[in-house]
Amino acid sequence: MGVTPAFDIVALAASAGGLTALGEILAQLPPEFPAAVVVVQHLDPRHRSLMSEILARRTRLAVKQAEGGEPLHPGTVYIAPPDYHMLVNPDRTISLTQSELVHFVRPSADLLFESVAGSYKERSIAVVLTGTGSDGSMGVQAIKNMGGTVIAQDEVTSEFYGMPQAAIKTGSVDFILGLDEIASALVTLVMKGEV
Repeated sequence: MGVTPAFDIVALAASAGGLTALGEILAQLPPEFPAAVVVVQHLDPRHRSLMSEILARRTRLAVKQAEGGEPLHPGTVYIAPPDYHMLVNPDRTISLTQSELVHFVRPSADLLFESVAGSYKERSIAVVLTGTGSDGSMGVQAIKNMGGTVIAQDEVTSEFYGMPQAAIKTGSVDFILGLDEIASALVTLVMKGEV
């Protein structure tokens, strides 16, 4: 094929209702999707996360819980482990940290998005999905300031509209899409370079 991707990374963030939303999006991404996918989902840190196993059953992409120091590969989905912030480094490796809670949560979408913006600049896409609170709203501004692209889930298809609405209110969101439209938009953006 030899398609040069227009973007190298897609960062997805979700909270309440997010597992369903993430599963639907990942199910629609093709196995040859040429960008790395990093995911922050707010989870109860007291429970072992089965999220990577659950999502792996929904998608043809490789899904794994992120490990500190590992390199990012296209077509692989990296899930932030419960109670760890996940950051992406300029050398395209993952860092995990248990530094302070941000907006009362860890992992934090803001920290992930800000690290993605700094490392991938205009070759990054941030997606804010269903969830309560405002996590992600600072991070989407960082993505936008570095020339990246921002997508937010629309109110109709969000179980909880707090996170998408907070992102939209920043003025940094490029596309407000229904859950059923997000995967095809990602494919179009990454694989064809336009929507």
